[in-house]
Formats: sequence, C-alpha cells, structure tokens
Amino acid sequence: MSKAQYKTKQMTEILTYLKSVQGQHVTVNDIRRHFQERGIAVGTTTVYRQLDKMVKEGIVAKYVVDEKSSACFEYIGGQDEGHHCYHCKCEKCGKLIHLHCHEVEELSQHMMEHHSFELNAMRTVFYGVCSECRQKEADCAE
Repeated sequence: MSKAQYKTKQMTEILTYLKSVQGQHVTVNDIRRHFQERGIAVGTTTVYRQLDKMVKEGIVAKYVVDEKSSACFEYIGGQDEGHHCYHCKCEKCGKLIHLHCHEVEELSQHMMEHHSFELNAMRTVFYGVCSECRQKEADCAE
C-alpha cells in the first residue's frame, strides 16, 4: 500500500512541476535537476516511468525532435485534441522553440487541401538559427 502511495506522490510532484512550467519543454534531466535542487531524491527511471504514464493519459505531450536531442515533455492537461504546436530548432545552440502561429496553421491546411498531405504538428520542426545566436554572430562580426 505504501509503495502505491509513494508512486502516486512522485507522479503528483512531477505533475505539479510540469504545470509550473506549462508552455515550456522540459527534459528528464530538467525534472531531475528541479527535484535535486529541492533535496528530493527521484530516480531517472522513476521520472521516465511517470512521464510515460502521463503521456498515455494525454496530460503530457512528448516531443522527439531528432536522434541527437533528448526527448522533451510538456504539460497539456488532457487538451491534446486540437493542440497544435510546431517547433523551431536552432542549428547553432540546439534551443527548441514553440511555434504557435496562424500562418503555419494555414500552411498545414494548404498542404492538406492542395497536396493531400497532413502535417503532424507534434513532429514538424523548422530548422534555422535563433535570434540570440544571430545576435552573437553579429556581435562577433563587429
């Protein structure tokens, strides 16, 4: 009985953290670091297990951008239906940026209507260079 309560407590703690950073991507290492900074011991396997449960329940979205990057997780609160979040990934620093953009939704509709191709928002990633890296390049050029 106490083992089940312990798992429930860990899931609640992880869920509370994810809600506190809603709208952001976090990795398993980010979650572990959060708890470690608060003196709470949570194992990597436990975090993965709890996240897998939350993904299956539809309260957390999992993003896998490429083979080189860690999977990212985001609290969506069971609102996956209609949850369209495209992503931009900086090729310099690796930062992953949420892209909620009406024009991209229009592109998605265009792809469906004119090319019979449905974009998968959860896996669509635009690659380029973020503003911070472009600024660094500009500063170095001066």
